[in-house]
Amino acid sequence: MTERLPPLLLVGGGRMGSAMLAGWREEGLSPSVVVDPAPAATSLASPEVTVIADTSALPHGFAPHAVIFAVKPQNAGSVLPHYARFAGRAVFLSIMAGKLIAGMRELLGSGAAVVRAMPNTPAAVRRGVTVATKGGNVSESQAGLCDRLLSAIGKVAWVEDEALLDAVTAVSGSGPAYVFLLAELMEESAAAEGLPPDLARLLARGTVAGSGALLDASPDSSAALRKTVTSPGGTTERALRVLMADTAWPLLVRQAIAAATERSRELAS
Repeated sequence: MTERLPPLLLVGGGRMGSAMLAGWREEGLSPSVVVDPAPAATSLASPEVTVIADTSALPHGFAPHAVIFAVKPQNAGSVLPHYARFAGRAVFLSIMAGKLIAGMRELLGSGAAVVRAMPNTPAAVRRGVTVATKGGNVSESQAGLCDRLLSAIGKVAWVEDEALLDAVTAVSGSGPAYVFLLAELMEESAAAEGLPPDLARLLARGTVAGSGALLDASPDSSAALRKTVTSPGGTTERALRVLMADTAWPLLVRQAIAAATERSRELAS
């Protein structure tokens, strides 16, 4: 039987925070605390999870093994110093986009053990993908705990170079929006060709979701899978001539990823 997760302190019970918490509950969770002032956050309470509005209500003697920051990055300056008391005892796991490890250690103390991660929204159905990197003060056991916490919501990869998280944010962090846009445009185009709206939605969403599942299950490359659908002289080949033109998807996707990467760098500066 898998050992229960140790006590955790989750700061922020929004969409991503609550998705992570749900995954940890499935793993088996020791008594833990969520800090979130929003009235809706009380719905996260359970026998093993206490929800409080601010740190003044932390249970006496509560000693989390990890403090997880799932708050908006612009609030880091006012939020993080309240948790500096746990430096040297707990590992800090941040999913705040654009907040550098060095900047967080300035707020938490130079001795703070900080792991920075970028998950994405499919974490809500335990199909997320997260890339993480750790600061110099993080022990092997602390990194292992963070890996387990992130694995509860999907796949995890680690990098040594923190600067790579800018491109990670552009590809996987923002990536679900690109896929949702594809489904949206397919649905609109199907309706424009005369299909009933309900059928257009069914076809667009089902095709995107099913193709993603096939891609995940197949050992073949994305290019190889594309070619298996493309019969010479057929309808798919005709469509791909439009989408794969030099000024179409190849150029636009590169530009979109580059723009998102640059924005991530701006947020970190």
